[in-house]
Amino acid sequence: MKTALSIAGSDSCGGAGIQADIKTMTMNGVYAMSAVTALTAQNTTGVRSIQESTPEFLKDQIDAVFEDIFPDAVKIGMVSSAALIKVIANRLRYFKPKNIVVDPVMVSTSGSRLLESGAISALIDELMPLADIVTPNIPEAEILSGMTIFDKEDMMKAAKLIGDKCGCAVLIKGGHNINDANDLLCSDKEYSWFEGRRIDTQNTHGTGCTLSSAIAANLAKGYPLNEAVGKAKEYISGALAARLNLGKGVGPMMHNFDLKSCFKAEAQLSD
Repeated sequence: MKTALSIAGSDSCGGAGIQADIKTMTMNGVYAMSAVTALTAQNTTGVRSIQESTPEFLKDQIDAVFEDIFPDAVKIGMVSSAALIKVIANRLRYFKPKNIVVDPVMVSTSGSRLLESGAISALIDELMPLADIVTPNIPEAEILSGMTIFDKEDMMKAAKLIGDKCGCAVLIKGGHNINDANDLLCSDKEYSWFEGRRIDTQNTHGTGCTLSSAIAANLAKGYPLNEAVGKAKEYISGALAARLNLGKGVGPMMHNFDLKSCFKAEAQLSD
């Protein structure tokens, strides 16, 4: 079985972060492992507090995984400080894994800031140049490119700027009232659009984590980048279309929408 490592924060309500990554990787057919960058106290209405891992402990987690079950892909999500970003970059340079996916998480779906301002330069200078692909949403792409994105043409300009700056492929996710749900991949100076239908649901907590984890899983299984993105797009569309309805705010998706198993059945209670 192919394997994937998620280096990200924990989401106590299970819809994003490490929890979403493990669900997604499992549903996409790879063995999921984790290195936790931070614990968060959050639910569908927002983030209450964050407790970071120490750099030493994060290093130990990463080393423990690589020295025993070397991952076929690595997905990096929420890393809230420059010190932790530098540890991750150091260990990736040391172990030299293939198929590195960086989801530059800066703000949660509910609007809570998850990245210290001083960590942005470390993300751009230390971590993103090691990536095979980065997956910013529109607001994140604006920060990384230094430009405002209004339309499809702006997405293409921003993707090129980010790719040129970091030397990797860039997937800018649509939405945020721009270009509906269509995503743009810029790889080797070529552009590919991945069209999607906007699904009428407010329960989109963890969409970025889920998409990047699905891409990592597909790369681990040997799919070329374009196919890995396309299959990930199909998976997240299915998870959204299942219209799971939990929580009082921006709820999670149904990561297990395609699960067919005798272990899934609920108990049939007699009167």
